[in-house]
Amino acid sequence: MQNLIDKEKSLIESMTNGEILTASSPEFALMCKISTKTRKELAKLNSKWYNDTKLQELFAKITKTTINKTLRLTLPFYSDFGRNIHLGKNVFINACCHFQDQGGIFIGDNALIGNACVFATLNHDFEPAKRADLYPKSIHIGNDVWIGANSTILGGVNIGDGAIIAAGSVVNKNVPSRCIVAGVPAKVIKKIN
Repeated sequence: MQNLIDKEKSLIESMTNGEILTASSPEFALMCKISTKTRKELAKLNSKWYNDTKLQELFAKITKTTINKTLRLTLPFYSDFGRNIHLGKNVFINACCHFQDQGGIFIGDNALIGNACVFATLNHDFEPAKRADLYPKSIHIGNDVWIGANSTILGGVNIGDGAIIAAGSVVNKNVPSRCIVAGVPAKVIKKIN
């Protein structure tokens, strides 16, 4: 059992560090095994209504973290992996969000995540023969960030404290603190004084 726990920790660490995950590797197989287990747990989570305390408990079970008593989560919620999501205090995640978290998703305190947002930490090789290989890159969201509905945040992006991502934006570059970005791809449209 300890050996499996060590392998999972090592896998999460390597993906957070951006190491390539080759489709034929034992690490890739382990990731798929964890992903399958997570999707089964999410199917149960999304199948009925829970109060905040029970939601926080179930979210902690899926992410293998301590219970975050300040998390507010609206179902349904989706994750490809579940084990590399890290939330600060007072985070609100609205309905239908998709966290592809293999590369790591780090969200600061007081973040507001709108409906149907996508956090995509994986990319693939351009070469067709290697297309199944995964290239993880983490996403870092600062404190007091508001991400509008239907936005997509891509791997490798850091969003500074107090920033606002306008609804429907695709964020493929870092966002400075206290700025509003909008569009596809997202660009700074205003600074917050």
